[in-house]
Amino acid sequence: MNHLANEVSPYLRQHAANPVDWFPWSADALDRARREDKPILLSIGYAACHWCHVMAHESFEDADTARLMNDAFVNIKVDREERPDLDAIYMSAVQAMTGHGGWPMTMFLTPEGVPFYGGTYFPPEDRHGMPSFRRVLASVASAYRDRRGDIEATARQIRSLYADTELRMPAALAVSAALLGTAARGIAHGYDARHGGFGGAPKFPHAMALDFALQAWRRGALPEGLEIARDSFRAMARGGIYDQVGGGFHRYSVDERWLVPHFEKMLYDNALLIRLGVHLHQATGDAEVRRVVEDTVAWVAGEMTSPEGGFHSSLDADSGGEEGRFYVWTRDELDGALGSDAAAMADHWGATRAGNFEGANILHVAGGAPAVAGETVRRARAALADARARRVRPARDEKVIASWNGLMLRALAEATFHADGYIGA
Repeated sequence: MNHLANEVSPYLRQHAANPVDWFPWSADALDRARREDKPILLSIGYAACHWCHVMAHESFEDADTARLMNDAFVNIKVDREERPDLDAIYMSAVQAMTGHGGWPMTMFLTPEGVPFYGGTYFPPEDRHGMPSFRRVLASVASAYRDRRGDIEATARQIRSLYADTELRMPAALAVSAALLGTAARGIAHGYDARHGGFGGAPKFPHAMALDFALQAWRRGALPEGLEIARDSFRAMARGGIYDQVGGGFHRYSVDERWLVPHFEKMLYDNALLIRLGVHLHQATGDAEVRRVVEDTVAWVAGEMTSPEGGFHSSLDADSGGEEGRFYVWTRDELDGALGSDAAAMADHWGATRAGNFEGANILHVAGGAPAVAGETVRRARAALADARARRVRPARDEKVIASWNGLMLRALAEATFHADGYIGA
């Protein structure tokens, strides 16, 4: 066991048995780096992160890779949900260095904590233009040992970048109708009228932008705001990003059509989407929107609520060692679970023998609008929920984060006291 076994974070404890000599972020780790004059290898992720698990299995559980890490670096593992302050600092650095960010984040720091090289996921072997993690480790260790001046120059440039960013930060603008109108038009400009949401793949829900578009419509500042919010919510609710069996939204879609999600479920996403759905129902009375909100609230109550009343943080993307295994279905599995309803529901959910995800099916409303009677859908969902209960469940990160709980409490309060009647379980 390394130094993570007694940590509170489930993500850190997942790495406690790695052969990597991981430390949590601490004075002891930083002091050791200075005392031994070693660079710091900082790895930041979170418990539900699929690619964090992939890199862990490929590299952090590998004895030869761990030996390289332990010999040349002081290795620090951080849960980005536990330390959002550190995540923000080093995510800014990796974005400045590479033009993109994400998790797992892999940063190399001087013993003083200043970043000088970084990236996100590194594979175990060279592929797709990415260097292998072991090649990166060897190159960074060599540079730190033999070209210290270059390392220090890069660190100074990063320090300067942070300083320049602070100097360039504009003074806060007074909120005005004109400013809000400009923001609303910007949202409309980025809208994907074909698939809903904003931009292309990967596609995130951006619930707050959709809620803002709806508010702008209410104020008369964005005539198309209702359409943008409603059609985007419906597209997500009919897509694979929404759990058609158990309710609740996955984190984001890897395609522009909301079909193939990264399967982790995050508390904060669902809090914001519940609130958006409540506001949409207030504006439209749409029965489909109401059902999705109710089902998502029921999922929160059943799977994300602790015995003490707090809300857990997330569900993993993986189960049984496979991404999405808990959520996808072969056509034979649907036939076995649904009996006489199988053919109609397979058409409804776009399920085929070939599948749409690694030989299985991510369920989605294939025809756009629901075409099967609501009672048949409810019966099928209940049957699949019973069948799914026998599968290996995704791991749950049971941290109770105050800010995320605040988002969910607000969403549930608005759902409960919705003027048109009670919504929720």
